[in-house]
Amino acid sequence: MAIQTDYAQLPSLQSDYPLSPEQIASYQRNGHIKLAHVATPDEIAAYEPIISGVVRERDYHTKPVSERDTYGKAFIQIGNLWQLDEGAKRFVMARRFAKIAAELMGVDGVRIYHDQALFKEPGGGHTPWHQDQVYWPLDTPHTITLWMPLVPVSEEVGSMTFVDESQKLGYMSRQAISDESHKTLGSFIAGKQLPTTTYGALAAGDATFHAGWTLHSAPGNPSETMREVMTIIYVADGVRIAEPDSSARQNDLRAWFPGLAPGDLAASELNPLVYKA
Repeated sequence: MAIQTDYAQLPSLQSDYPLSPEQIASYQRNGHIKLAHVATPDEIAAYEPIISGVVRERDYHTKPVSERDTYGKAFIQIGNLWQLDEGAKRFVMARRFAKIAAELMGVDGVRIYHDQALFKEPGGGHTPWHQDQVYWPLDTPHTITLWMPLVPVSEEVGSMTFVDESQKLGYMSRQAISDESHKTLGSFIAGKQLPTTTYGALAAGDATFHAGWTLHSAPGNPSETMREVMTIIYVADGVRIAEPDSSARQNDLRAWFPGLAPGDLAASELNPLVYKA
């Protein structure tokens, strides 16, 4: 069962997190950045039980990790927690996080595309190389994902690995996250000797942000503890929906933009405006 909480007593997550011009320039150059202490220990202590409770309640896996395919081994994936629990909604709608996303992208406002809890179980497999935006029916560079651990992530488990400046390559492949994407994109990265960055161990409440086209992967979890991560995907306010060119994008159009069509503003009832300058 999800944790029952007095939601009015939860931290508001409304205060500003100041970014320097150098941090914004670094993100826009490299397509990714790590920011320390985006949420405080007290804030994480309040929200982690709520989010992990929703994940436990909604976990759809019935097979042990060893019997799943590559995608299933990678993580427990639960989407749109903001619709499932009022406490999770306060976290996802946080002005602080949304303002960081807008300022990193250099836009005036951002909407939620969707959120996802990505919990990598003990013994969980790697997350193959991929670009998030192959799934999204959006023709814009102005998408960004916040990736925040709710528990400390050790060096052994590690955070994601990003290919520096790969967002500038744009739409490289329609391949979904799979063994094939890992092989194809891994060969491309190695062949071109593209530089990569990994931020290693992270504290609970630290966060990475990466662009929708940034190539990235994540290692498996050899530890005995769950790697609990919450993600929030933002899209700039005013972006329009693109014509889906794959079944994955058609599925996302139906799931995350209900009632909308190509050419419409990416602003259904599932895509609330969470920050405007």
